[in-house]
Amino acid sequence: MSSIGIGTTDTTTATGAHTDEAAVLIGGARERIDALDDRIIGLVQERMAVSAVIQEARITSGGRRVNLSRETAVLGHYRDALGKPGTALAMTLLELCRGRV
Repeated sequence: MSSIGIGTTDTTTATGAHTDEAAVLIGGARERIDALDDRIIGLVQERMAVSAVIQEARITSGGRRVNLSRETAVLGHYRDALGKPGTALAMTLLELCRGRV
């Protein structure tokens, strides 16, 4: 017979915490992360829309859809702010914002 769950509440089991106090803290922090994730998703969608406007203006004026020097600057900005993982994040954002070919 397993002792998992004995002496713990559903909250501690769900959070992986070993005390009710830690479970409450983790639960509140997870709610905050969920709210932040919703805001981040909204900002990414807004960035995609603004990027589409820029690309349309560039193409309409005879330019290319993508401006590589601008993308390089964005990559550098994220790398400087967040380190190497920032570069990967920026690459994902740029890919999302390039639109469909």
